[in-house]
Amino acid sequence: MASSDTTMTDTVIVRQVRTKYHWPAMQLNFWLLIMLVGSATILGVFSSFITVQQQLQVGIPWYFPYWITVSALAILFILGMLYLISQRQLLPGIVVMGSFILFVLWMVGLIVISIELWGPTGSVNGNCNLYVTSSQSSGPNTNALAWLEQHSICEYFPPPWLWRILFLRRGG
Repeated sequence: MASSDTTMTDTVIVRQVRTKYHWPAMQLNFWLLIMLVGSATILGVFSSFITVQQQLQVGIPWYFPYWITVSALAILFILGMLYLISQRQLLPGIVVMGSFILFVLWMVGLIVISIELWGPTGSVNGNCNLYVTSSQSSGPNTNALAWLEQHSICEYFPPPWLWRILFLRRGG
């Protein structure tokens, strides 16, 4: 008598359920745009400051590379958020945690830049008023070029500070 082997296999069906989150498009896009423009502005301004400092062969304050790093992190965070939004997998926890970390980094920078900009001794604003605003130079000479460079540095310093204030009011 011939025997036949029969085997029974159990079939297991695994269902993977992914939760998709829908974010309010207008608010999220506005927040992302403001953060992206602000981070890019701060990145450009402080990169310019470092270039000027290197050209003048003077020391670079620690907060210049700090702000370049924070701005780059913000841009990477925004790009990561955009990728997760495109996959519809941006979790609220990611936004809250990343925004909190950026908030703390922005707050530290805001305090440092505020002290440097309007501090009690040797502030940027005081030096700009004393050396640049009160003594204009013109004509085709090196003094006029030096004054223009100093004037541009004095004009560049307040916009990053303003962007930091805007970021803090936007929640991240």
